[in-house]
Amino acid sequence: MESIHIYHTNDIHSHLERWPRIHDFLLERKKMHQKKGEDVFLFDIGDFIDRWHPFSEGTKGLGNIDLLNECGFSAVTIGNNEGINLSFEDLNQLYDNAQFDVLVANLYQKGKIHPLWLKPFEIYRTGSGTRMAVIGLTAPFSHLYELLGWQLTDPFLELKEWINLLKENTDIIILLSHLGIKEDERIAEEFPEIDVILGGHTHHVLQEGKLVNNTILCAAGNYGNYVGHVTLQVDQHKKLESKKAILYDVNKLPVTKDEQERTEAFILNGKKRLTQKVISLREPLVSDPLKETKLAVLLCKALREWCKADCALINAGLLLGPLTGDVTAYDLLSICPHPINPCKIKLTGQELKDILLISKNVEWPNRQIKGLGFRGTVMGIMIYDQIIFKDDLILVNGSELDLERNYTLALPDMFTFGFFFPDLLQSQHKEYFLPEFLRDILKWKLQKQF
Repeated sequence: MESIHIYHTNDIHSHLERWPRIHDFLLERKKMHQKKGEDVFLFDIGDFIDRWHPFSEGTKGLGNIDLLNECGFSAVTIGNNEGINLSFEDLNQLYDNAQFDVLVANLYQKGKIHPLWLKPFEIYRTGSGTRMAVIGLTAPFSHLYELLGWQLTDPFLELKEWINLLKENTDIIILLSHLGIKEDERIAEEFPEIDVILGGHTHHVLQEGKLVNNTILCAAGNYGNYVGHVTLQVDQHKKLESKKAILYDVNKLPVTKDEQERTEAFILNGKKRLTQKVISLREPLVSDPLKETKLAVLLCKALREWCKADCALINAGLLLGPLTGDVTAYDLLSICPHPINPCKIKLTGQELKDILLISKNVEWPNRQIKGLGFRGTVMGIMIYDQIIFKDDLILVNGSELDLERNYTLALPDMFTFGFFFPDLLQSQHKEYFLPEFLRDILKWKLQKQF
């Protein structure tokens, strides 16, 4: 029997506080398997980069690629944090120095041409000659990719296009899937040829994998809390006889040498790259998620002006701290780390009224939020620009809201995904502004006003 060992990570999201431990663990395991003459592969399933961390922001993700190189990763696929939270130019050169393969079958440049830095799949040969096909797929946020200049195709159609070729020319098929657990289950049902799906995106934890038909689904949660390990046993006829999955709890691994110093070095490295001064403030701008502050009002106004909308709303919880004195790029990242983009949506007066009434939900200010790009803790109160609630009336731009006319509302894109305002999910009148984040809009406004 031939033993093939696969280690996988997913959705690290630049939580580099655990990376020294992961790094040392992976190098130690590689050394152990190679000493036994066993093949070992390392794969990352996307969202390794998240620009909330100063190291990732300061290096535009290039520092993260160095970390993967240092571990000797075999291949990665990209997640939405790499794909739509970097500009076209930054993503297009992100992997210039990568010493591993980037596998994404459903990402193209305009004209349906794969960029030079990626392949739809790669075939790896083990020391015993076993052929292992690895194909990658990323979550189909097609519209957002198109706004940045990319073209994204349906992942299931891509699989249909490639699966027969892979089946005819290889012994094992592995999918790197940044699609989420539900999509992975569907793929296992529709494509029984796939032996292993290494998943991510929905941050699910599969302690010993999950068998769907004859396909084993594997996933290692998020933030570097786990490292996955899949062991494949192949007989002398190149037939896959067994597959087993396990997760290692990174928090229970031995503390590595100089662990704290290494994680602090990531922060210091990024901070040093973000020291450029944005503005000097004569008076501090305080923040409070439960109060209407000058800083929150300023961001809301900046959002409306940037989007050229009639009115705007934000949640005060987007601002995580004050600004004072000489404000640097690092300061803006610290108080507004979210990879959240501006959005403008066209609404009728009645639709706008419904949205505004929902936004007054008294339970929202203290509600804790995870996901949707939000990197804070609580929602905070709603802040409005060019919107006034006066007794039973709603005023927009100083005039009573007209239920029959159309308005444009600027808001953070996290409110358009259906979790807070369900009706906005299906709206066909949304305009997203990429690649700017809210902190970029705040920087623009600060420099303009002060």
